[in-house]
Amino acid sequence: MAPWRVLLVSTPIGALGTGLGGGVELTIANVARALGGRGHHVEVVAPAGSRADGAALHEVGGAPPPSAQREGRDAPTRIPPDSLLANMFSLARQRQDDHDVLVNFAYDWLGFYLTPFFSTPLAHVVSMGSLLDTVDAALGAVVRDLPGRAACHTHAQAATFAFGDGLHVVGNGLDLAHYEVGLEPEEALAWVARISPEKGLEDALAAAARVGLPLRVFGVVDDEPYWEAARRRYPGAVVSYEGFLPTERLQAELGRCQALLVTPRWDEAFGNVVAEALACGVPVVTYGRGGPAELVADGETGFVVEAGSVPALVAGIERVGELDRATCRRHAEAAFSLEAFGDRLERWLAPQVDGP
Repeated sequence: MAPWRVLLVSTPIGALGTGLGGGVELTIANVARALGGRGHHVEVVAPAGSRADGAALHEVGGAPPPSAQREGRDAPTRIPPDSLLANMFSLARQRQDDHDVLVNFAYDWLGFYLTPFFSTPLAHVVSMGSLLDTVDAALGAVVRDLPGRAACHTHAQAATFAFGDGLHVVGNGLDLAHYEVGLEPEEALAWVARISPEKGLEDALAAAARVGLPLRVFGVVDDEPYWEAARRRYPGAVVSYEGFLPTERLQAELGRCQALLVTPRWDEAFGNVVAEALACGVPVVTYGRGGPAELVADGETGFVVEAGSVPALVAGIERVGELDRATCRRHAEAAFSLEAFGDRLERWLAPQVDGP
């Protein structure tokens, strides 16, 4: 296979490296590593102030769009003056002839709508499940008119769309060399995510209080009033805020915890932190909804429990001592390595680059 020239169009929800883009930031970094490690030339278009190690970076300014998680299903499409996303796609259009394929990570109507207007193939890694009717309509048109152009991370994510059978499932990957197994955990639990209502932090606080273990919280505080209210609601929880950490520090801290709690109140597309925890040998207790439940081998690498049930979460926590942390790591190596991820990405993108 001849090397490809690949241009990645980032999420516009925050500069890469700030944590505001959530798991999409890590996904973009690992797509760049997976393809770059196979000899492909990768460049990234991203908001000003971004960091993109190992890939050429084109920074763009402008006003970001609202976060889709905070919009209602029937919210209209809004393009602000000096739109950051419009500016990013304008630069991508200008540079398209220098590339063999463009890959968009923005969950937004605009990128899907523009797909047929690019002369270089524009493909999409869909970062969320079905949330907005306008996005569904534009993405559905891509699936219908340009088969193969859209991919997602899990079958659970694909199932949220009426046209989910037309989405190519590519999973995700990690550079496992950056993760070490912690075989001697401390008496503490971990919770890692953007701190915002859809992530369900209050359930983790409630469960930690019931089992009498401290909870270490990692991630960007995206909603300060929610964070403060959650802590006030569960004064019995021993909680420490550890901040938003780079991978090397996060994996070291994760590896010291007995388990990772995953408590989403919406259908997560994948759950990078689940893969990260397993790479550190840390069992995962997750609600049985969305992508995270698909990543855990129930009873082997963690427990998949009833969504929204704190008692079920507690029951799972009480059983993590039964699980083998080395088994968690082996599961991560089989499912989430950059080599396996690179294979899946190449199988998906090859028809776009080479033609049907």
